[in-house]
This record gives sequence, structure tokens and C-alpha cells, in this order.
Amino acid sequence: MKQKLQITAYLKPSCGWSNGVRAVLEKYALPYEEKDITISPQFRLEMEQRSKQSLSPCVVVNGHMLADISGEELEHYLLSSKLVEDAPHHTTSVPLNSPCCVAADGQKKRA
Repeated sequence: MKQKLQITAYLKPSCGWSNGVRAVLEKYALPYEEKDITISPQFRLEMEQRSKQSLSPCVVVNGHMLADISGEELEHYLLSSKLVEDAPHHTTSVPLNSPCCVAADGQKKRA
């Protein structure tokens, strides 16, 4: 890693996409501030104002907003921006692109 990263993650505690974001941050041992948008209306409002939309998770990396992002997309951003080095020996058992919930008909939907 070339620079110290400042990361804020707007997440839900039991969302598949949020879990994927957490898994990526843990995979690369990146310290971050987690803001649970389900328990704090202020955190949700802050996320919506900063991202200009209402879907989560959202992650801010050094001031750059990544809105409505999966763990897979976050990892791609970190690697392609050369903010982290590839760590193939560090793996995660958590799916990086899993939905928050599945509808009764089996279709993925956002919670």
C-alpha cells in the first residue's frame, strides 16, 4: 500500500453486499470507520447527501465516494487505483457480490 487510506463505509449489519465490503476491507487489513445506516438516521442522511442516492453500501476512500458498491467492485477499485497490492494468498469465505435478500420467487432484490 502506497499511502494511508481514510475509509468510511456506510453499511447494514446483515446485508450480503455490506458483508462483501467488510470482507474486502479485512482481506487487505484496511482500517475503516463503519457507519450502520440501519440504527442511525443521521448516518443514512449523511450517506444519501454524500452519494446523491439512497442505495447501500457506500464507501468513501480518501474522499472519493463509491456509491451502491459490492465487495467485488470495491476490490477492483482498490487494485486498479493501486491503493492496495494484490493479495492472492489472502482469501475470504464471504461472497463479495451477494444480495441483501432474495424475494419469495427466488429473484434477487435490494433491501
